[in-house]
Amino acid sequence: MTQMPALSLAAVPGRRQRTVELSKEIEKRGFQGIYCPSFGDGMGLCLSMAHATNEIPIGTSIANIYARHPLEMATQASYIHEISGGRFYLGIGVSHGPTHERMGVSVGKPLTDMRNYVETMRDSVKMSGELPPIVLATLRKKMVALSVEVAEGAVWANASRSHMEESLKGIPKEKRDGDFFVGNMIPTCIDDDREAAANVMRRTLTGYVSLPNYRNYWKEAGYVEEMEAIEKALEAGDRDGVPGLMTDRWLSDSTLYGPLKEVREGLEAWFATGVKTPIVVPSSTKGGQFQAFEEIFDAFA
Repeated sequence: MTQMPALSLAAVPGRRQRTVELSKEIEKRGFQGIYCPSFGDGMGLCLSMAHATNEIPIGTSIANIYARHPLEMATQASYIHEISGGRFYLGIGVSHGPTHERMGVSVGKPLTDMRNYVETMRDSVKMSGELPPIVLATLRKKMVALSVEVAEGAVWANASRSHMEESLKGIPKEKRDGDFFVGNMIPTCIDDDREAAANVMRRTLTGYVSLPNYRNYWKEAGYVEEMEAIEKALEAGDRDGVPGLMTDRWLSDSTLYGPLKEVREGLEAWFATGVKTPIVVPSSTKGGQFQAFEEIFDAFA
């Protein structure tokens, strides 16, 4: 029997009530947790789910620290923590350059900004109330080390499975064996047509390979040739050519796709790396988010 993963859930405008109802079904089916990305207001969705569900862990993965003042974040996180009965995890991250530009915010050094943000939140506890476990969005070793120092967990997004053992060396074994949250968001598409599923995953990751911090991570993970080829395409303005440069070897290491048996085996391999909370991010070759969740429900029925 495959271990149950957590699921990633986002509420888009016009479908928010339906998304909250979906969270009830996710809980009923025994999934490990529900974690919300920043788009669609992950904090708002977590508050709704705190009322709509009863036992399933919920959290953000990831809330952008530049979108909220740390005192406001602390107050809101404390509120959801209390209302949910202690089921809430606050995943926070420094986001990416294009997002900063859209928001018109000036940012400093990621490690310094994150450290100061968490310290300010913790200093506000008397005013804001008890905080939930704080989970830092990580990719490379320095942020992993900071998560061990100042937080209660680390969460990756689109990590390479073959590199996970190396990444987790930065987390002491006693923490990994304890309550320290170790998660990774894994783009997933189930379809017997393996190539169709792979194409969905390539489209999903096109935005990520366009970001220097992700490319640097994947180079560290052993995919120098792929990332350098993608950089050349981007420099030449050939964004349409980028998906064709995503090799099967790289794609299979960072996502789950193809027939159900292959996806289940891949998920078990993720658990075996030491990732305690794989967070499946469903996609479908046949429709949108709700179609993808139906396919995930069938897969883990």
